[in-house]
Amino acid sequence: MSIMSTVTALILAGFAAYVGAWYLNIGGIEGNFALLLFLATAVTGAYWVAERLYFLPRRRQAAQAIEAAQQQRRDELTRMGIQQVDGDVEDAKGKLLMQPWWLDWTAGLFPVIAAVFVLRSFLFEPFKIPSGSMIPTLLVGDLILVNKFTYGIRLPVINKKITEGNAPQRGDVMVFRYPPKPSLDYIKRVVGVPGDEVAYLNKRLTINGQAVATSALPDFFDEDAVRYFKQFEEQLGAHPHRLLNDPDRPAFVPGVDNFPFKDQCQYSIEGVRCKVPAGHYFMMGDNRDNSLDSRYWGFVPDSNIVGKAFFVWMNFGNLKRIGSFN
Repeated sequence: MSIMSTVTALILAGFAAYVGAWYLNIGGIEGNFALLLFLATAVTGAYWVAERLYFLPRRRQAAQAIEAAQQQRRDELTRMGIQQVDGDVEDAKGKLLMQPWWLDWTAGLFPVIAAVFVLRSFLFEPFKIPSGSMIPTLLVGDLILVNKFTYGIRLPVINKKITEGNAPQRGDVMVFRYPPKPSLDYIKRVVGVPGDEVAYLNKRLTINGQAVATSALPDFFDEDAVRYFKQFEEQLGAHPHRLLNDPDRPAFVPGVDNFPFKDQCQYSIEGVRCKVPAGHYFMMGDNRDNSLDSRYWGFVPDSNIVGKAFFVWMNFGNLKRIGSFN
């Protein structure tokens, strides 16, 4: 057992070192939570199986052996006329049956870790909104839930789709792996689906030559920027949503990356026009003049999709934020 204790301590130390290096950004380590959770599930699952098939039966056999020896001793003493027997066999049995610490921290945690793994990988995943690119729909600090099966179930870590699901629709708020750096998750709104011609010229959106309907709303006060922005309601897809425009920012798109299928886009002083290639999506933030989106780094391939965002489950600074959104 001392060998298993040492091995387990090394495994747990490895997990702790990885998490610590990730959190402290030591050596440029980029954490992969999906991979970490998968490995934790696999390791604790192996311990759980070993506990059920090997370690627990051995402890039970040892406890039964103690009980049998104690009963034999009682029988011998009874034959000798001695009725009072010293020793607490139940206490010894309890200590033998107790899981050692290295099983408590592995096999004992497996059911919880496995439940989290299944829930996060195939049903719902929580995210925290880190920036203001989706204001006013989503605010910095919103904790949201993402539906992982609407667009098809994908295998964790490798993100390979195993069921078709529904295709993303214009207007959906989608979480995806940032194409220039897939280790990062981004959240934007689906503006163009495969085959669409998307144009954002002079801060007006058109899809396939048709202007997307918008109507003016009262100005939005951004508490972080401490200023008002022009606010509009836009009908993109089945449900309307709000967006912001900054009249002081030019329509020109500066600092564009060299991305795949860039030849499908034409940039001008007025903005950008793109033809969305097959299997890709054109994404934009609702905070139109403060969003690093497809205008800058290109299209999102289907293989990068994580899921559909649909619910704010907590904002510790504003509980009124809890609820669904469009």
